[in-house]
Amino acid sequence: MLQDLHIENIAVIERADVSFMPGLNILTGETGAGKSILIDALYAVMGARTSRDLVRTGADKAVAAATFESDRADAWLGENDIDGEGELILQRRVTEEGKSSCRVCGAPVTAAQLRELSSLLLDIHGQNDGRQLMDEARHREYLDSFGTDPAALDAFREAYAKYAALRKEQKRLSMDEREKQRLSEDLRATISELEAAELKEGEEESLSARRDLLRNAEKLTESLNAAYEALYGGDENAVSLTEGAAAETERAARYCNDLEDVPKTLKDASFSLRDAAETIRDFLDGLDFSPQEYDRLETRLAKIRRLEKRYACAGEAELIEKLDKSRERLSELDYADDRLAKLEKELTAQKKVTSAAAEALTTSRRKSGDELQIRIEAELKALSMPSVHFLVDIIPIDGDAGFDATGGDEIRFLMSANKGEKPGPISKIASGGELARIMLAMKNVFSEKDGIETLVFDEIDTGVSGVAAQRVGEKLAELSCTKQVLCVTHLPQIAAMADAHFLIEKVEREGRTFTSVTKLDREGRKKELARLHGGENITETTLKSAEEQLFAAEKFKKNIK
Repeated sequence: MLQDLHIENIAVIERADVSFMPGLNILTGETGAGKSILIDALYAVMGARTSRDLVRTGADKAVAAATFESDRADAWLGENDIDGEGELILQRRVTEEGKSSCRVCGAPVTAAQLRELSSLLLDIHGQNDGRQLMDEARHREYLDSFGTDPAALDAFREAYAKYAALRKEQKRLSMDEREKQRLSEDLRATISELEAAELKEGEEESLSARRDLLRNAEKLTESLNAAYEALYGGDENAVSLTEGAAAETERAARYCNDLEDVPKTLKDASFSLRDAAETIRDFLDGLDFSPQEYDRLETRLAKIRRLEKRYACAGEAELIEKLDKSRERLSELDYADDRLAKLEKELTAQKKVTSAAAEALTTSRRKSGDELQIRIEAELKALSMPSVHFLVDIIPIDGDAGFDATGGDEIRFLMSANKGEKPGPISKIASGGELARIMLAMKNVFSEKDGIETLVFDEIDTGVSGVAAQRVGEKLAELSCTKQVLCVTHLPQIAAMADAHFLIEKVEREGRTFTSVTKLDREGRKKELARLHGGENITETTLKSAEEQLFAAEKFKKNIK
């Protein structure tokens, strides 16, 4: 559940803290007062795209933070290594330069992570979201999320994946003889050239190191000879001097116990110096080279690098991999006819398996569609659409295979709003008010299974009035028995159903515009309902009507709860 929303410097809201309640939370106010700003703040908290336009003029940043109480995020928090004990706080900050930062429980996250998390907690139905309902490409998604058997979906997807893999291999092996001959010749040339190179992994690095060594051999020899001479070569070398010092301190130690460890230290040093000298000598012995060796190294390195450039490979490992793949591909071509014959049989068998899985999926979808039709029609009749007919139209998909990656069905939602009319696409049949009610009906049905605890409706009442508006209010009240609902509205029929009613007001002070959010008590609600009925002309009659409306709403909510 959404507990609190904190807003700083977003549009005309300098600062606002709103504590929402369980049940139905209603937001009302004059057009332009700033109701949509609260929705914009929620969108920001959900990780939606933001811009510098969100920041209040003169402020250096805008902040929106939402506090939730929910255990649905526990797994997500664990996967993302975020300590979520206590309150779950989602925060979004936007600077005046348009830079955005996101945090969850104080830990920095990306906007994508914020979207992923918020989708578990909150669902916003905006004024333009009805377009999704009219998008027939999404109707299959709606139906499958409603009640299609997950096992049937998984079985089809697994079968189709195998079928698609076989088709891909068949397409790769199928080519005319001329193309096959050309590709075969190219592969043989590649294999011949790479095999002749006799490549070894790590060779280029080894050759480069040896070449660099030979390139500096003169300076290296000079320095190492001097070092060897100092350590072991001359009469007065480091080894002999150290050994002499060891002998002298050994005699001195006979007279002073404090010196008994010194001879051993010097002997150990002598051995280390002798080892170092021998290492230098061995290295010098192996440093002998000829100009011909240097030339051979340069030639070999040039060849390897030419092959890397030609085949766009980084190092011998990739060249060796290229050789192996070329051999595999050539082998495929040589035996392509045999493999294609086998593939044809495998494809035929797999097509039958996939078709059977598609038929099982269609059966599940038809069952789900029948249930969805009944549920949606019941919801719409409760929303003053008594003659509506809602149809989940499922027809076989076009194409030779009889299925694609989504199954074997084309799925459309059709409806007729009046008796005797033939069902048609929702976009052509439904009016604005009908579309709003259809979307509300679908949200009500689908929300039973999505687990999301908070639903937000931004002016769901568009195009609705009279009795229909009353039914929308009742439906929202029913929905709020199992979900927390936030609703921006202009209709008193809906506002009367509120469990918590917030008034959004815009005022001007010292040449600046400010928006405030106030939770109304019962008397305040009565005045606001009267304003929604009669505008500025609030009279005893409109106040009495508002009182009656509140009483009727309270009676309705008591009955449904």
